[in-house]
Amino acid sequence: MTAAGIRKSPVELQPVQKKPLPAGLPREWYETHNRRLKAMRLAISLLDSGTYDAKRATNRKIRTMAARTGIHRPSNVTCRLVRGLIHDGA
Repeated sequence: MTAAGIRKSPVELQPVQKKPLPAGLPREWYETHNRRLKAMRLAISLLDSGTYDAKRATNRKIRTMAARTGIHRPSNVTCRLVRGLIHDGA
């Protein structure tokens, strides 16, 4: 197959239907859960932009990506978690 024969069509993404979180858990559980979700979103954005190495994912780069994607500024702990996700995926 030639390069001219390959066409990439844009993929339409559908938002995931959100489910309510379970009630009655300690506040720390909710904070950790939300931190992990934020870290996953940021890790996916960084991987999509070409940052495949955890060493190159500096706090500055992670926070810049958060600003570009409309995510609140991540803490140092969240940045560390993002690097861990990128490192584990390699």
